[in-house]
Amino acid sequence: MLKALLSLTRPANLVTAIADVLAGMAIAGYFATNSPAPAPIGWLALATVGLYGGGVVFNDVFDAELDAVERPERPIPSGVVSKGAAAGLGAGLYALGVITAFLVNNTAGLLALAIVVVSLVYDRFGKHHSLAGPLNMGLCRGLNLLLGVSILPDQLMPWLWVGIIPIIYIAAITMISRGEVHGGSPVVLRVAGLLYALVIGCVAALAQDRQQLGTAFPFLALFGYYIFPPLWQAVREPIGPNIGRAVKAGVLSLIVMNAAWVAAFASFPLAMLVFCLLPLSRLLAKVFAVT
Repeated sequence: MLKALLSLTRPANLVTAIADVLAGMAIAGYFATNSPAPAPIGWLALATVGLYGGGVVFNDVFDAELDAVERPERPIPSGVVSKGAAAGLGAGLYALGVITAFLVNNTAGLLALAIVVVSLVYDRFGKHHSLAGPLNMGLCRGLNLLLGVSILPDQLMPWLWVGIIPIIYIAAITMISRGEVHGGSPVVLRVAGLLYALVIGCVAALAQDRQQLGTAFPFLALFGYYIFPPLWQAVREPIGPNIGRAVKAGVLSLIVMNAAWVAAFASFPLAMLVFCLLPLSRLLAKVFAVT
């Protein structure tokens, strides 16, 4: 029962959400301050775990009937976890995320509330729209990055626009994931590949602007190495299992992208600490579902 409840939260993905907020903190310049306080870092890490966890739990709650047909092995359709228990878990996680964000500052708390609203809209409505759905899902990640930036509230407005980059990336992954069960379209997969390249180019341009491209380049190169081969395999043979592997690679590689953000805005050692979250996420992905 405990493992089933944990699987609803997608533990491997939770690690990528923590990497998001760490990247946001680096963008805000928090790690460049004199002796950055650890408490806000911990509270925002806990906040993103609650917000992301709540979002994916409610995704399964709303998808229970569809999963009963397409993925009957999942905790809710299999009967291991009831819809009521799952909804209670999701609500509790959302509450945890919002409360801990407000413990940091009001800006973070309001962003957390926005993430709750946007993720619920996606879970209930957005996922059913071919264009709005991927953008809606991307907005969740964009706001999550900005949640990290909000650790220094005065930095939110200057860096608000960087939230567009994870929106593009996650929109691409969401487009790909639509073919995970029944197979996908090579055209959609190729478009996603172009969006991947655009994201890498944007992060590289920001790193160059900050004269940190040399520091960020190893992470950007690894990022491309992790995401493009499984995507290309899916393009060549767009069947469900190949698309599933491409989606999984895209989600877990968010950690590498976030390490590149940290390298561009902070330092190589801090970027390596973020990168070290990848083995943990991959280990959890062997035990729990990612998609």
